[in-house]
Amino acid sequence: MKYVDFDQKRPLDIILLGRIAIDFNPAYNEQVKEEFKPLKKVHMFEMFVGGSPANIAVGVTRHGLKAGFFARVSDDQFGDFVVDYFEEQGIDTSRITRCRNGENLGLTFTEMLSPKESNILMYRNKIADLQLSVEDIDEEYIRQAKAILISGTSLSESPSREAALKALMLAKKNNTRIIFDIDYRAYNWKNSDEISIYYSMAAREADIIMGSREEFDLTEKLICPGMTDEESARYWQGCRAKIVVIKHGMKGSTAYTADGEKYSVKPFPVTARKGFGGGDGYGSGFLYGLYQGWELIDCLEFGSAEASMMVRSNNCSDALPGPEEVRAFIQEEKELYGEMIVRV
Repeated sequence: MKYVDFDQKRPLDIILLGRIAIDFNPAYNEQVKEEFKPLKKVHMFEMFVGGSPANIAVGVTRHGLKAGFFARVSDDQFGDFVVDYFEEQGIDTSRITRCRNGENLGLTFTEMLSPKESNILMYRNKIADLQLSVEDIDEEYIRQAKAILISGTSLSESPSREAALKALMLAKKNNTRIIFDIDYRAYNWKNSDEISIYYSMAAREADIIMGSREEFDLTEKLICPGMTDEESARYWQGCRAKIVVIKHGMKGSTAYTADGEKYSVKPFPVTARKGFGGGDGYGSGFLYGLYQGWELIDCLEFGSAEASMMVRSNNCSDALPGPEEVRAFIQEEKELYGEMIVRV
C-alpha cells in the first residue's frame, strides 16, 4: 500500500540535509578490544563517519537507494575523510561544499560503560555543519529528488537554519516529498521556545515526521503542550503529514497514518554495545520499506530490526547492514523468540 507517493521518474531517491560528524569509538575488533569502561580509561579508538543524517544516507544507500546530500564539511583531512567515504558508499557528494573560514567538523567521543549505559562527549565549537548557507541550496537538485530529509539539528543556528528552511520551501514548490527527522540534540540551541518555533515550522511542511515523544513535546511546546501521541498525530496530519512516527525507546514505536490507522512494534531483543545509533538504523530501514511500497507494519518491523542491529554494534556508519542482513536478523530473532516478538 502506498502511504506517500514518490515521483518514480526522478533519479535521486532522497537528499539529506544536516549534520556530518566524526565519531571516535573505543576500539573493538580482532586486534584490540576495549571493554566497557569510563572514557578516561580508553586508550585505543576507531574513527568513523557519524551524525544522524549522514548515517541514514549510508543506510539507505546500503539498501540500494540513491542518496545525495546538502552539507558543509571542514576544508581539511577530516573533510577529505567524509567526502571519500561517501563516494565509496555511492552517495552523491556534488552538493557537499567546504567551509571557508576554518570551521571544523564535529568530533564525537563515545563512552561505553555497560550494555545499558553509554554517553557521548561532543566538540562542536566553530562547527562546520551549521555553516550550510542558502547559497548552497540548489533548486534543480531538489527537483531531481523524490524526497528530502531535513534533520532538526540543522535548524538550531544560522546560517544553516535559513538554508534548511529554503530547502523546505523549494521542496514544497517542486512536489518533492519532505521528511522531517526531529533529531533533537541539546547543543547549539539557546532555549526551548526557539526549538519549538523552528521545529514546528518544519513539521508543518512535512509529509513524514519521525521523532521520540520528547522530541514531539519540544516541537509542540508553544502550540499545545502535553498532547498524547494520538493528539500529536492528528494535529500534524491536519497540517500536511501523511505519516507520523512516534518512538518510545525500549517500549517501541507507533506510526499513525492519515486514514486514522496506527501500527506499533517493539524492539527486537539484543545485548547492546551502546545506547545510540538505533534511530539512524530505524530511519534507514523504515524509509527503505516505504520506498518499496510495503505495508506500514512491515516497514516498522524492518526499521526496528535495523535499530537493534545498530545498538549491538560498535559503530554506526560502517555497521549499517544491507537488506539481506536485516532479513536474516529478523528470521534469526523470530526463530529464537517467536513470530510475533516485535508486532504489538
